[in-house]
Amino acid sequence: MAGYSGTPLAKKLGIAEAAVLALLDAPPSWSVPELPPGVTVRRKAVHTLQGIDVALAFCRVPGDIAALTALVDSLPVRSSLWVLWPRKAGGHVSDVDENLLRTVLLPTGVVDVKVAAVDTDWSGLKFLWRKENRPR
Repeated sequence: MAGYSGTPLAKKLGIAEAAVLALLDAPPSWSVPELPPGVTVRRKAVHTLQGIDVALAFCRVPGDIAALTALVDSLPVRSSLWVLWPRKAGGHVSDVDENLLRTVLLPTGVVDVKVAAVDTDWSGLKFLWRKENRPR
């Protein structure tokens, strides 16, 4: 179950049919249940987000967020980047939270548009390019 809403996780994350989904530094057994038809999942480390429709980046420590700033430049205009961190409400301890994510990532030209409980262990913040920063 995706958080408390009952909305399927794939829909909550904006994963459409035939999308390319990147799971960056995801726990080995972690997956998105009930993916739409034709979704391709990439679990290997990437150096670019080109060709990715939805990226889920798992950040456990602040240094993981800093590494994401290099990837943001390659985020396609119509793609989304979800940054996930351990949920404190799930009993996890982490120095990563949505305020830190905003502090580090907003200066890169993206904006956060949604926060969600992804599952019992992970919270997520969705980033897109600011309208004024999108190529025409």
